[in-house]
Amino acid sequence: MTKQTKKQKAQAGSVDREKFYAVDEALALVKQNATSKFDETVEVALNLGVDPRHADQMVRGVVNLPKGTGKTVRVAVFAKGAKAEEATKAGADVVGAEDLMETIQGGQIDFDRVIATPDMMGVVGRLGKVLGPKGLMPNPKLGTVTMDVTKAVTDAKSGQVEFRVEKAGIIHAGIGKASFSEGDLKENFTAFMDAIVKAKPSGAKGKFVKKIAISSTMGPGLKIDSTEIAGA
Repeated sequence: MTKQTKKQKAQAGSVDREKFYAVDEALALVKQNATSKFDETVEVALNLGVDPRHADQMVRGVVNLPKGTGKTVRVAVFAKGAKAEEATKAGADVVGAEDLMETIQGGQIDFDRVIATPDMMGVVGRLGKVLGPKGLMPNPKLGTVTMDVTKAVTDAKSGQVEFRVEKAGIIHAGIGKASFSEGDLKENFTAFMDAIVKAKPSGAKGKFVKKIAISSTMGPGLKIDSTEIAGA
């Protein structure tokens, strides 16, 4: 059995693993226990009542967190001509076409989001086996295949979070940093949960949001009382 450090023992003593916390109380404890030297990410983990192996039970989407993520997001854009210039002006970190495809095929992926204009999907499609497993493949349903590259780049950099249910019905995402105020974290949490509830698929039966937990990167997880979440 792994021996606990003094820090871990102190954290464990400050939370009740069996208790279901109100959101405000949980966020206060998460901030209290985020004592690492770096600014820890505050993360939400959900267990949903869906089986993602079935197409009508897939949960996927994007949400713009009102207070941002606190993270610097690097954006790559596949575009040519005027749209490439537009992407650069909007603040994209990498802009290209076939040359960008070759860079990615060579193993260089130093970005967090990929956006493409529709006419570039023939090129991007060749990268499916590379970008797909990393969750980076552009998708029109997520707003990352679009002619409005300015909006897509701005949204990606200003606090947009993608979510997608994994095996066993799990979704997890960062909703900010431990340095954020409790009020800002709650605004982001509420926006995230609203987006999840609105993304409920037609094939979901019974209770949709089964479990909710909040933690910081290095801190203990706290169970959230799901009755606080409208529509959960």
